[in-house]
Amino acid sequence: MVLFWSFGALKVVGQSPAAEVVSRTVYWIDPELFVPFLGAWEVAIGVCLLFTPLIRLGLLLLAVQMPGTFLPLILLPEICFENVPFDLTLEGQYIIKNMVLIGAAMVVGSKLIPLKK
Repeated sequence: MVLFWSFGALKVVGQSPAAEVVSRTVYWIDPELFVPFLGAWEVAIGVCLLFTPLIRLGLLLLAVQMPGTFLPLILLPEICFENVPFDLTLEGQYIIKNMVLIGAAMVVGSKLIPLKK
């Protein structure tokens, strides 16, 4: 539900506190198009992770999205760190928290029963 609501749906409806960071990170794409698109992508991930038959698809979508999650740490260190690399700002903490949640989802996914041949 975190991916569905906190990450995704808030971007779709234009209420995400992360929209500014996303806009500044992916500056080469119009934020009015990209932020809702990213939100819809994250909603799709959240929905897939809620239903067992769709978990693998959700993890694939999540794996594609993962690099973008930590991109601000590289492209915008001034908003992520007070002092690089350990003194995180609120935005930096948000990004690290997202990475932890993504890692947790990957661990859950690794416990899936393998597909039958």
